[in-house]
Amino acid sequence: MLRIHQAVLSGKFPNASILAREIEVATKTIHRDIEFMRDRLNLPIEFNPGRNGYHYIEEVSAFPTMQITEGELFALVVAEKALQQYRGTSFEKPLLSAIKKMEQALPDTISLNLADLEQTISFRTRAEPVLDLKIFDVLAKAVSRRQQLELAYRKPGQKEGERRMVDPYHLANINGEWFLFAYDHARKDIRTFVPARIQSVHPTGKTFERSRKFSLEDRLRDSFGVHSGEGEYDVVIRFNSRVADYIREKKWHESQQLRNLKGGGVELRMKLSGLVEVGRWILGWGGDARVIHPRELFEIVRRSARQILRA
Repeated sequence: MLRIHQAVLSGKFPNASILAREIEVATKTIHRDIEFMRDRLNLPIEFNPGRNGYHYIEEVSAFPTMQITEGELFALVVAEKALQQYRGTSFEKPLLSAIKKMEQALPDTISLNLADLEQTISFRTRAEPVLDLKIFDVLAKAVSRRQQLELAYRKPGQKEGERRMVDPYHLANINGEWFLFAYDHARKDIRTFVPARIQSVHPTGKTFERSRKFSLEDRLRDSFGVHSGEGEYDVVIRFNSRVADYIREKKWHESQQLRNLKGGGVELRMKLSGLVEVGRWILGWGGDARVIHPRELFEIVRRSARQILRA
C-alpha cells in the first residue's frame, strides 16, 4: 500500500495493471489494497477514467501507516539509545532500518528535538561484556533458524577449550551480560554458555526442534542471577540504615519480601535455588549486610571474606 501511495502521489495516474506489474502482485491485490486505503485509512483516492489511472482528489502529505504520540516517539528514541552498546552486533542493521521506516511513516505534526536528547539522556555500563561480534552473529542467527552448532568452549580457569555440540535455544541479556541457553548433547541437558568464552563456532548443517518444556522464565525463577541450583533456600539478609534505601529502591528478586527494622534498617527475604550468586552479591555490600539465614550462606560469605583478608 505504501508503494501504491508513492505511485499515486507522483501524479502519473497509475492503474491497477501497471501497479500489479511493478509491485509483482495480482491486480486483485491492488484493487483490494486501494479499497482498504480509501475505506479504512480515509485516503482520498479515486479512479480517473479520462487518465485511466488513480489519483488523489485532495492533498495528501503522508501515508497514515502509523499513529504515534510525542511521548511514544520519545520512548522509542530512549530505547534506541539504550542499545548503543550493541553497535556492530547483528541487531544494529535491522534496528536502524526499523527506526528509519517508522520515521518515514510519521506524520509531520510529530516533532522532537533529538539534539536535546543527546545532551540530556545517556546510558552507561561500568563493565561492558567483551563480545566477538562474528561469533555473536553466528549465535544469533543459529537461535533464530534453529541450527545445531559445534562450539569450542573454554570454562573459567581452563587454558584450552573443549568441543561442545549444542542446540541453541535462547540468547538472553541479563543484567547487562549475554548468555546462551542451549541443549548440550554430551550432557543431555540444558546448559548456560557465556559468548565471551566461545573460542570458535561452526554450524553442523543440522537443524533441531526446541523442546516445549524449555522456559527461560521457569528456569530462572528461583535463581538470583542465571545459575539455577538444586536446592530450596529461605534466604534472610539484614541491611543497616546506611544502605537500606538502596535495597528498598530495587526489586532484587521475584520472591523478595521487605521488612523495616528499628533504627532504619531493612530485612530482605527471598526463596532461592542456589546460594553462590547471592553470596557474591552480599560481599559487595561490605559490612552493611548481615546474613541471618541459612547457615550455608553465612559460611559462604565468611569463607570468602577470610580469603579476601588473606589476599
